[in-house]
Amino acid sequence: MRDSGLRIVVPMFAVCIFSSLARLQPTFATTGVVQKESGSWGDSSLNPQLVSNGQEPVDRQSAEPIGSSKQAKHSDKKHAKNKMERSAYNDWLDQEVPWIITPEEREAFKQLTNDDERDKFVETFWYRRDPTPDTIENEFREEYFRRVMYANERFGAGIPGWKTDRGRIYIVYGPPDEIDSHPSGGTYDFPATQGGGSTQTFPFEQWRYRYIQDIGQDIVIEFVDPCMCGDYHMTIDPNEKDALAHVPSGQRRLQNYPKDNTKLFEDLDRNSKLNRPPKFDFKELHTLVSHTFNFQLLPFEVLTSYVKATSNVTLVPVTIEIKNRDMTFANENGVDRGMVHIQGQVTSIGGRIVQTFEDTVQLDVPHELLPKFADKASLYGKSLPLAPGRYMLEILIKDVHSEREGGIRRSMVVPSFEDELATSSIILADKMERVPKQDIGRGTFVIGDTLVRPRVPAAVGGKAVFRHGEKLNVWMQVYNLAVDAKDGKTNANVEFDVIQEGTKKTVMHGNQTMSDERATGGQLTLHKTLSADDLEPGVYRLRVRVKDEIAKHEMEPETVFAIE
Repeated sequence: MRDSGLRIVVPMFAVCIFSSLARLQPTFATTGVVQKESGSWGDSSLNPQLVSNGQEPVDRQSAEPIGSSKQAKHSDKKHAKNKMERSAYNDWLDQEVPWIITPEEREAFKQLTNDDERDKFVETFWYRRDPTPDTIENEFREEYFRRVMYANERFGAGIPGWKTDRGRIYIVYGPPDEIDSHPSGGTYDFPATQGGGSTQTFPFEQWRYRYIQDIGQDIVIEFVDPCMCGDYHMTIDPNEKDALAHVPSGQRRLQNYPKDNTKLFEDLDRNSKLNRPPKFDFKELHTLVSHTFNFQLLPFEVLTSYVKATSNVTLVPVTIEIKNRDMTFANENGVDRGMVHIQGQVTSIGGRIVQTFEDTVQLDVPHELLPKFADKASLYGKSLPLAPGRYMLEILIKDVHSEREGGIRRSMVVPSFEDELATSSIILADKMERVPKQDIGRGTFVIGDTLVRPRVPAAVGGKAVFRHGEKLNVWMQVYNLAVDAKDGKTNANVEFDVIQEGTKKTVMHGNQTMSDERATGGQLTLHKTLSADDLEPGVYRLRVRVKDEIAKHEMEPETVFAIE
């Protein structure tokens, strides 16, 4: 028996269901696996280990990217960015899910006022249709996009296949139980109920469904291609496929066609139902954001940063922090070993999986040092190459020794760094150092020729915390600096301001000119090291003012940190 909306269909067409996170395989060339703080830095992918960052514990709940650029003087670019984000959401509403979103959901979506609400709406939209919400995979979403891909491959005719009538019916109701196809038209004998007689027809297809919930049994849907161009459209008029309807023989047959107004109204009602989005047993729309993927039986923090890789690829370093005291250690030959299994995937806003990663990583600590290490934290890093756009990042971590799990689902907007003056994320690091030539671009936390180990902030929109006695390292890149046509050089001025949040007073100020750093191809990498001892405990804002002296463009990215 067929129910309304999408169903998982095994016969007739192959169903491509993506694997769950538990079966995902790593696909990244850049992995985050190095030895603990007391050991050496380097790639250790055959025996992956967590990195201990030597931090004292901090009361934190979750993490969020920091240092996102805020452009004060570039109103045109900000307008373009806002326009892009609105367009992405319009694409989701009008091109990703137009056939399955209900009128109530569409209206609710239009009432949303910010990106966080829209992100949550999209997440919950798919969750409410998930037949197995307790598992990672969403079979409904996967089957939906399989059908979209099939429709585009089979039913396109000057427009994408999903926009055609056949594509829409296939996407919403799945493959029909029977298809009577006449791709070249030809001779056709009308049944007596349709006037009888023989004629020549345009190409047409009749799809038969044994049952569609809320519509009925033995549903036959006819599609006709009167232009003979592959553009089949749905019709309730059986005579529309008659290529001879306007010649005398066709007119005589039409005169014998019985007029049954009751059947006509039934056909109109059925056609109206077929053109509606499928019904779902939803809760009230005000509960739309009630579901959350996040669960923290094994708590951890996540930081994402954004760095330009190429003109159309952005590198997204993902840093995961786990408190050592939250891991279970097992003693093996005098060494206490903590081990966690990390799985992750990145999906587009339409649900397509674009990247996955998976690692089992460990931290080995001499037994006598375990109490000291229990109050510290360990880091894991993975760099993901992604095209600019909006994504969902999902991470699941399992403690191997205790079976405890933790998971997060978080939206990401990966920026584009094309054309105009732009900057990477500001990365606040507790360790920053140049790497040997053979390690350039390789290894955990390595960006270009520099190892940059981030200090993971607390909570969504939280602050990276540094303590007296520690170094506060600042790393950032500037892109698309103008080049002087005469000497081929760039000319930029960079100023750093550290502002105390409570008093709004500037407590540190510094300049960095082009002679201090290397600028290649319109790109400048900035390194700055501050001492936490020079700042009183409190919350501070780091503001970096970048001025392109040739193009006369400015940017002021900033981020917040705390001193304890």
